[in-house]
Amino acid sequence: MERRWVATIDLKTLEVKHDPSFKFKCLENCGKCCYELEIPIRDEDIGKIEELGYNAWEFVDYNKMFYRGDKFLSYALKKRPFDGGCVFLDPEAKRCRIYGHRPLACRLYPFVFIKKGAEMEVYVKEDPFCPGLNHPEGEPVTKEFLLREYGDVIEDYRKKVVNHSE
Repeated sequence: MERRWVATIDLKTLEVKHDPSFKFKCLENCGKCCYELEIPIRDEDIGKIEELGYNAWEFVDYNKMFYRGDKFLSYALKKRPFDGGCVFLDPEAKRCRIYGHRPLACRLYPFVFIKKGAEMEVYVKEDPFCPGLNHPEGEPVTKEFLLREYGDVIEDYRKKVVNHSE
């Protein structure tokens, strides 16, 4: 996977440095990532989806596992056997049926957040199938973009940094 730096967030001050040459726009009714990616699903994600009335056996692929080194991280989100799409993707409308409750990995894609001390580096996965990368109508990964799209994720990391520095 090729990835490219697009921004750095200072978790104490929320100052953001970004690459103004990169723009992103998630295209409605695209769904390509829902076919192309294997999505890790965390326990928190499973709980949120179960609250919608689904049983974990319906959407967790217990045969696919994600590891970092020898440490187990999570299972994968199930794919449909007839077309390889995510089980929550409406095959006609190309829209997620649980959009507001989708797993964190789906929310973050195509971005990767890496915490380094009191900074969070933001990279973009340069997957050739994603038409939103450098889309002419896209927007740069500015402070406003990051706080609007990922404010809760950034705030969780900020709490950890503030608590460590006290």
